[in-house]
Amino acid sequence: MTDPTARSALQSGAGVLELLRLFRDDQAAADAYAAACLEKTKAVEPMLKAFEYLPPDVARRPGPLSGIPVAIKDIIATSDMPTTNGSPVYRDHVPAADAWVVERLRNLGATIFGKTVSTEFAWRHPGPTVNPWNNKHTPGGSSSGSAASVAAGIVPLALGTQTLGSVIRPAAFNGVVGFKPSFGAIPRTGVHPLSPSLDHVGFFARRVDDVAFALSLLSGTSDRDPHGRPVPGFAVDIGHGVLPLDKPCLAIVRFAKWSKAEPEQQKVFDATVATLRRSGAVLDEFELAEIDHGNWSAINTILAAEGAAIFADLVARYPDRTSDHLKSLVQTGKAHPATDYLSAKALQEKWRNAFTTDISGYDAVFTLPAFGEAPLGLHYTGDAEYCAPWTLLGAPALSLPAGFGKNGLPLGIQIVGPYRQDLRTLRVAKWIEGVLKFDPGIANI
Repeated sequence: MTDPTARSALQSGAGVLELLRLFRDDQAAADAYAAACLEKTKAVEPMLKAFEYLPPDVARRPGPLSGIPVAIKDIIATSDMPTTNGSPVYRDHVPAADAWVVERLRNLGATIFGKTVSTEFAWRHPGPTVNPWNNKHTPGGSSSGSAASVAAGIVPLALGTQTLGSVIRPAAFNGVVGFKPSFGAIPRTGVHPLSPSLDHVGFFARRVDDVAFALSLLSGTSDRDPHGRPVPGFAVDIGHGVLPLDKPCLAIVRFAKWSKAEPEQQKVFDATVATLRRSGAVLDEFELAEIDHGNWSAINTILAAEGAAIFADLVARYPDRTSDHLKSLVQTGKAHPATDYLSAKALQEKWRNAFTTDISGYDAVFTLPAFGEAPLGLHYTGDAEYCAPWTLLGAPALSLPAGFGKNGLPLGIQIVGPYRQDLRTLRVAKWIEGVLKFDPGIANI
């Protein structure tokens, strides 16, 4: 029989910090919580299809994250579990070593709670995961299973990755907090690459405090990740979380594509702006015209060129086990002249260096994470255009639940900070979360 306190914490959707406070005073709940998560997972998994692999052992280990189950996206290596990369090519592959971030989690006492479904190599070919709010809709991608598992209340924390919009967009579609730290904040050693100039490791959780706590423990460097540049260190108090940045000054960035956003998404965004203004925040309309005009071409040029270099041999060797999406990526990347790639890389560096100056006087950018609700069907994981600029810049970005659309699916907002100012961005998000007081609850799959 599951410990009743652990079961209550699971049913209420307790966050990481809330659980750690509970575990400090209730060792029985700490011992039982991961087992309760596994029990629930097995009950909902036939419908949710969020996991490629579930752990045989959820015994608690000592450490700052003791008792906390963390789901791992299946392009992130685990030495004791298969890592399929969402591909038949790697169906039975068990890596020789953990990814850097998995090893760090184990050393912190976390329970590695299985492998979540990813699109093929974190690109566009979707897996079987459904949106837990409505199983006829996509959960988004590529971090499909990680987002859905947190939204369904299976785990309080999950790892994802983002190369275009694969943390922020599924977080918005599933009504959870998604955080993409600054580029280089978390080493990608042991994470299958898609585009090394763009790949980020990020988090899904239910509270801003929880993703802040995760970053405070997991930021670091690895000799095998040449792009590593850790953010300035900080600590998160388990009792109080991060200190909110009171009444921030925010730059509203709608972009030219605003007209494509669903009316309900626009209404939620504008209502949030009004609420924040009433609570004392300053919000000004702001344009980033050059980035708005050029980011989509630049990021896709970089991604396709680097993706072609990584996957050309794979699709040639396994034409029957790789998708048309991956083959098309390789074909597109090979067609790009080297001068186009180098020009796109130069723009990336130019815009990243200028961004902090561009928004000086503002604490963060306030924008959309997606065009609206999760699309109908499982064949298409959604449009990443509202995520791409911030991925290209490597800026810290956070998706926060803010409402529901006409189909009863979650809608979010996005907060973006200057490069490497992750803590300040999280403090802004914590204040907004406190003002909105919006909790979508656990999706009832």
